[in-house]
Amino acid sequence: MSLGVVIVISWLLMISGVVQMINAVRGRTSGTRVWAGVIALIYFMMGLYLRMNVGIGLAALTLALIAFFVGQGLIDVFAYFRMRNAGASGWQLFEGLITLVFALMIWRHWPSGSLWVIGTLVGINMIMTGMTRLMLALAVRRAIKAFEETA
Repeated sequence: MSLGVVIVISWLLMISGVVQMINAVRGRTSGTRVWAGVIALIYFMMGLYLRMNVGIGLAALTLALIAFFVGQGLIDVFAYFRMRNAGASGWQLFEGLITLVFALMIWRHWPSGSLWVIGTLVGINMIMTGMTRLMLALAVRRAIKAFEETA
């Protein structure tokens, strides 16, 4: 699964580079054309490099996943402190802390755990995010119902 994710991302980068090159050709000014061409070349070359070196791409993607989980976890924890008086804010804190634990788990086993990390932890994180959003939606539904009953 993890290798498949790297291969898909590499192809998406190469396709994005081609689309960006088309954008460069269609640019109105020479500055726009040059800038879009440079970006297109970087996207395409990065995608090609990842496609040819899947192992390195997997380790790099795992490192990026660590940064993403840390960022998402911190945002969720800060969001909890901003809305802790709301009905389901505890779920927000729970999700943030679990996401930070996932980041720590990945970091402790990086790069040797790169083969299993991406598929497993992304799936678990998606389940946690879905549960959190479900609980928040149910809390909003209860709040709307309570508001309608008092009005």
